[in-house]
Amino acid sequence: MKMHFCIPVSQQRPDALGGRYTLYSVYLDGFLFCRVRYSQLHRWNEQLRRVFGNCLPPFPPKYYLAMTTSMANERRDQLEQYLQNVTGDPNMLRSDVFIDFLKLVQLDTFSIVTKKASLDIFLPNGRSIQVEILTSDTAERVLEVVSHKIGLCRELLGYFGLFLIRFCKEGTLSVMKKLADFELPYVSLRSSEVENCKVGLRKWYMDPSLDSMLMDCRAAVNLIYMQALQDIQKEWAKPTQAQRQKLEALQREDNQTEFLELSREVRHYGYLQLDPCTCDYPEPGCGAVLSVGNNEISCCVTLPDSQTQDIIFQMSRVKCWQVTFLGTLLDMDGPQRTLNQNLELRFQYSEESHWQWFVIYTKQAFLLSSCLKKMISEKMVKLAAENPEMQIEVPEKGKSKKYNIQQSSQKDYSSFLPRISKIKIAEGDCVLGTIKEEGL
Repeated sequence: MKMHFCIPVSQQRPDALGGRYTLYSVYLDGFLFCRVRYSQLHRWNEQLRRVFGNCLPPFPPKYYLAMTTSMANERRDQLEQYLQNVTGDPNMLRSDVFIDFLKLVQLDTFSIVTKKASLDIFLPNGRSIQVEILTSDTAERVLEVVSHKIGLCRELLGYFGLFLIRFCKEGTLSVMKKLADFELPYVSLRSSEVENCKVGLRKWYMDPSLDSMLMDCRAAVNLIYMQALQDIQKEWAKPTQAQRQKLEALQREDNQTEFLELSREVRHYGYLQLDPCTCDYPEPGCGAVLSVGNNEISCCVTLPDSQTQDIIFQMSRVKCWQVTFLGTLLDMDGPQRTLNQNLELRFQYSEESHWQWFVIYTKQAFLLSSCLKKMISEKMVKLAAENPEMQIEVPEKGKSKKYNIQQSSQKDYSSFLPRISKIKIAEGDCVLGTIKEEGL
């Protein structure tokens, strides 16, 4: 599935010959990823084309005359679409020409040179381990180094990921984003400009039953046991009083296997909880706490009369979703490095035999979208195992699995719509209608 790349802004910069060039600010999952020129992306596209041929999406053409404002905006949109589409091919994501270019532009953007460095990786129990890496090491490489240090089986790496996590003073934590395999954790951490931000190791699957795949590896069991304890302590997982007493007894006995078996019966076990946000259901402006996992979006909504209501959206009834950036960057030439001022995620949901749009306003919209994509991916893998006539391609660490393909009955679709301030929903079929761009 496509990555959440966007180019919400560009700046005109003077060049050495007295002319001017355009520098594009590329964001990934709402955080500044790099700044690049068109010429750099053009050369990269040529390199990719020599390897992958016509599999590449179309690249915006060169202009040999001065661009008008509308032409410049069109090119920016086209470059954004190119970055989103080129990441849809898992083989391309794993290629050296793809990874080497993105490593270079990340380092150049933040003026970081390749050198040896120490990086603290925080575990779910709050402790950290220090690993020796290069500043140019990707998240995939750093995860391999971490796994070697803690004894995690290499074939289980795909069940875990590195995340940027903000540890708040009151003891809460906020998962900000999952680092993509080609991201540089050392660079991402230093460029995030978020207070008390750390790189953390967490499991990366939304189906709690997948715990069973890890039970033969002691290091993997330790990790998911630590995360289960943390989730219960942070009240992300919500055991009943009877379950809590049994879990505490198993914890005292250090019986991790039975603890995890019982944990899988706990409400919201294995879910990722987002920070408090707002939504438009059952009426506009309601406060909400979202928990995502096990093929559902669980919302605890606070109504205007301060009463709460639990609402569950099943992923099997979600047709599509999109993330929209509603605001503007206040300081385009300065250190403005996040897009979390005004983000929304809206999804189309089947309710009482008709499709309806629901909107969630959250600075973690990109993370929520990543979770939804993960649930779709896991569902399709499960369907493929049950039905060999289906065809999907599932990327894993260093390889891909292919299955015979047939169309799934559920159409899943996600998109990112930047610089959009007004969205009009067409009546009848609830598809996107008129889209107007303002502000940038």
